[in-house]
Amino acid sequence: MSTDTAPATGGKGLAVGTLGLAGSVVIGLASTAPVYSLVATLGWVVMAVGGQAPIAFIIAFIPMLFIAAAYQELNREVPDCGTTFTWAAKAFGPRVGWMGGWGVAVAGMVVLANLAQIGGIYFWLILGQEELAENTAVVTATGVVFIALMCWVSYRGLEIGERLQVVLLGLQYLALVLFVIYVIYRISTGQAPAEEHFSWQWFNPFAFEDYSGFIEAVLLALFIYWGWDTCLALNEETKDPKRIPGQAAIISTTILLVTYVGVTVAAMAYAGVGDEGIGLGNEANAEDVFLALKDVVMGPMAIVLVIAVMVSAVSSTQTTILPTARGTLSMATYRALPKRFKTVHPQFNTPSFSTLMMGVVASVYYVGMTFVSENILADSIASLGLAIAFYYGITGFACVWYFRSSLTSSTRNLFLRGIFPLIGAVLLTYAFVQSAIDMWDVDYGYSTIFGIGGTFVVGVGALAIGAVLMVVWSFFAEAKPYFAGESLNRDTPVLVPDEPETYPRSVDGGLS
Repeated sequence: MSTDTAPATGGKGLAVGTLGLAGSVVIGLASTAPVYSLVATLGWVVMAVGGQAPIAFIIAFIPMLFIAAAYQELNREVPDCGTTFTWAAKAFGPRVGWMGGWGVAVAGMVVLANLAQIGGIYFWLILGQEELAENTAVVTATGVVFIALMCWVSYRGLEIGERLQVVLLGLQYLALVLFVIYVIYRISTGQAPAEEHFSWQWFNPFAFEDYSGFIEAVLLALFIYWGWDTCLALNEETKDPKRIPGQAAIISTTILLVTYVGVTVAAMAYAGVGDEGIGLGNEANAEDVFLALKDVVMGPMAIVLVIAVMVSAVSSTQTTILPTARGTLSMATYRALPKRFKTVHPQFNTPSFSTLMMGVVASVYYVGMTFVSENILADSIASLGLAIAFYYGITGFACVWYFRSSLTSSTRNLFLRGIFPLIGAVLLTYAFVQSAIDMWDVDYGYSTIFGIGGTFVVGVGALAIGAVLMVVWSFFAEAKPYFAGESLNRDTPVLVPDEPETYPRSVDGGLS
């Protein structure tokens, strides 16, 4: 994009035609933070299901793929940057749509705090300052700086963010490829401590010994895949908004499946799943399996893996801001939020106020939780799967209901608009309910609130707060057109003007 030519803009003021397929895939992958996701999740998954970790990741991929199909189909029909918010409102009405948008915002806010913390820790580890990496105040301040920097990148425009993500994602995959190569070398030279370097039993879906552990592993795996939908939130800024974002979602999730299963098998082949030493089942290694493996596997090249973890966290910080800011922009455009949130920068064509507000809210939450209770912060991160399952599930159901009249028109529509999204939504709903039940137990997380598990209180409470805010906002005069089903309903054009003079009214208030 040249500096002397203003980009074309769409109905909401965003820069259209900025991303191609490759750029969309890069952002979809970067949003999941592949290296960091493995660091934060692999150990816990192995602790939950042992040697069945690879098949757990494959099973968790199924609802992700089915929901990606729902995203693709809905985006073909309604390429709006509000994604879940817009689609759910068109399918089920304003209140379900509002809660879907809230679910996206909650997930983004919570994960930003965690990403910032990881980025802060690894920044000082790279510099060899282990004491500072363990200093809560220093790490928190560094994390807030990272949030601010990534907000600035997002504020300045999508194109600069895309170029940055190409470099950062390349570094992540370079580190993962080197890790796998070193593992193969260690095994081939007899230097791997694992007793079993490979077993087809790792891929046996009937070998799970503990049902609760299986559900826990699947929910953890949902987190590891989460983020690919960022490329859908950028649909209005993509060259072919009805086609490319959906394709990018399918490609991204497939690449992630290969990445996660491949690296998991390599780590298990080298270290095994034991609960002692560098075994992946050792709770002492669960929070960061690569920290335990990097030196013994990669030797002097271990620093590459450390850098990749920090890069992964910082990279995802920026891409997490993107969909949330555009979601709140869309909500404000349709009067579901105060009009200030729909402010678009006249030069950079980005949702300026929404981007800055996302950074401020995430920073305040991160700092507050860190100094009030690090245990509650940890529990909020553990509850993240609830918010993810919540809004992904809503999207799946919205797809089926929105396209219900066309499901029998072709085999393609029946599966891609009906059967697959419905199965994905049902599976995610079940995961949500079962996980909420498990999280009620005081032994599930790190804190207890009101005599029940802190993870449950934080996870379900965050969604409940959204319901309260929705009710409060509905009493404001500015919100009346939205909650009356006037500013957004099934018949509303996708790219509505910033200040529409009239709204096309749906005869059934948006419930058709």
